Amino acid sequence: MLSATIVVTVLVVVLALIFDFINGFHDTANAIATSVSTRVLSPRAAIAMAALLNFFGAFISVKVAKTVGADIIDPNLIPQTVVIAALFGAIIWNLITWYFGLPSSSSHALIGGLLGSAIVYKGSFLIVHWTNFFFKILLWLFLSPVIGFIVGYTLMVILYWILKPFRPSTVTKIFSKAQIVSAALMALNHGSNDAQKTMGVITMALLSGGLIAEFSVPTWVKIASALAMALGTSVGGWKIIKTMGVNMARLAPVNGFAAETGAAAVIFTATMLHAPVSTTHIISSSIMGVGASKRLSSVRWIVAKNIVWAWILTIPMSALLAGIAILVLNNVF
Repeated sequence: MLSATIVVTVLVVVLALIFDFINGFHDTANAIATSVSTRVLSPRAAIAMAALLNFFGAFISVKVAKTVGADIIDPNLIPQTVVIAALFGAIIWNLITWYFGLPSSSSHALIGGLLGSAIVYKGSFLIVHWTNFFFKILLWLFLSPVIGFIVGYTLMVILYWILKPFRPSTVTKIFSKAQIVSAALMALNHGSNDAQKTMGVITMALLSGGLIAEFSVPTWVKIASALAMALGTSVGGWKIIKTMGVNMARLAPVNGFAAETGAAAVIFTATMLHAPVSTTHIISSSIMGVGASKRLSSVRWIVAKNIVWAWILTIPMSALLAGIAILVLNNVF
């Protein structure tokens, strides 16, 4: 029995790290799209910086990991196959949205997967801690893009006012350097929030399988999750980089700085509040806010509309895919 548990646990860990790797290349654009599109950094340099800082960011906290791994679904009430099905649902949805170049949320794909697989396994909606889901997930799902838009818009308006006396060439020269810092902050905060989700599901599986006594993220899980995300980031996701950095709005270095700084601040705040937010939602809406600060027509709203549809569909579609996966797995294990 123990050997079977270990085999399933290994499968969970492998799938979780694959998810983390895909999350890395799927969400690389979150940190570097604006820096690449404004030509402040070469793609190679931007990806290397993002990968390194994603790695270090993963060690900042484990509070988001607990939210994902213990506060929505009780690990003691589900088998490890539920976690496997959740990962299948999230991975499949991530690959679908990556193929079409849509910056959807890996975070919400994972949470949708957990909801779908757990509900189908138990045959009951009561398996979900709906209060935690509402305040830590759903509320932030709606608020974080709005906050990102407002922060990006406000920061850009302030910068326009401060920089009005300066020549455009001077502004570009200054913010070509400053944007490297803002991109670094974005990458660090992306790692701090997103890598924790993988830590959460692996620890959830360890607790569910009786391999640990309480929800506490082991050091090897932190290192493995950080490394998988960093490696995924190093691969890059060029379709999404193009969507966010080029297709959504035309950006200058000062615009990229405002979008990245605003998004990094919102993500950091959410991480400190233990909320597993979508870094994709936040940076996308921050870019929209920065673009809209000049004039509304500067944002390509058709592209934005497609992104919003991806946001809306992510949780239900990944839940559906995970629900189908747990039905299949129940016949295998």
